[in-house]
Amino acid sequence: MRLVVQRVSSASVTVGERVTGAIDEGLLVLIGITDTDGDEEVEWAADKICNLRVFNDDDGKMNRSLREVDGAVLLVSQFTLYGDARRGRRPSFVHAARGAGAEAIYERVVAAIEARGSRCATGEFGAAMQVSLVNDGPVTILVDSTKSF
Repeated sequence: MRLVVQRVSSASVTVGERVTGAIDEGLLVLIGITDTDGDEEVEWAADKICNLRVFNDDDGKMNRSLREVDGAVLLVSQFTLYGDARRGRRPSFVHAARGAGAEAIYERVVAAIEARGSRCATGEFGAAMQVSLVNDGPVTILVDSTKSF
């Protein structure tokens, strides 16, 4: 599972003319699900999202988590995070999970975040979405369940 975590002062997702999810202070998380993700990655992702210390404390240091600032999450599915562009000019998406299986994992991550006490707004799985955000900092963290950067 891959996450692009952005600290935001606001973010929203629109499908057509309809806003499907919007938050104020919190985290916009783009989530890529691979064909091998399961229960362990669901729990890992929810824990990482809720407890990643990327919000400033009183001294201006990134030392507070989403829970400590009472922030929200906007979770947006993004299969292109598993695009492999090492060869050629067109990315391959063979490792991105597809269809109902990927959507089920996505919904389980939403539920796991909410079970930890954080509000979680969403995009629309599989839809063409327009994402708007005000990146605060800017702070953007790449997180992968199988790699350390």
